[in-house]
Amino acid sequence: MNNPALSLISAILIGLGATLTFDLWALFLKQAFKITPSNFCLVGRWLRYMPEGIFTHSNIASAPQKSAECTVGWIAHYMIGITFAIVFVTLAGNNWLQHPTLIPAIVFGVVTVLMPFFIMQPALGLGFASSKTPNPTQARLRSLMNHTAFGAGLYLFGLLLNWLL
Repeated sequence: MNNPALSLISAILIGLGATLTFDLWALFLKQAFKITPSNFCLVGRWLRYMPEGIFTHSNIASAPQKSAECTVGWIAHYMIGITFAIVFVTLAGNNWLQHPTLIPAIVFGVVTVLMPFFIMQPALGLGFASSKTPNPTQARLRSLMNHTAFGAGLYLFGLLLNWLL
């Protein structure tokens, strides 16, 4: 797959699939273990405050709601997943697209947890790596599991796309 446009389209589709895997994993955890999934409406609220010049919050849940915050949050969630997949495919190269392997995808998924730990959670008022939450260890493990599921999704949808093409 040496066609850059096809590689980009592949990365976008893999990103959509990997993000869907993240969401299905969260749904499984909710149904099986009553673990509350991430609230992407709060991500949307955070983003909706940015045009006003507000980039950090002491507690995003306490900030007044914004119109369309859930829609914005879910779109952002999938756009972030697509962006991560584009970065992964760029780093892994065309050889990975032609012969997807699990370990690089899982490692990349785990590395992506650094973004919420060091950017989003502090900006939302949750502290670095959820340090200000009631149970930081549980929140960190949930984030790590979710991002590992994202990595598994990169691999699974890489395989699927490779098989389809």
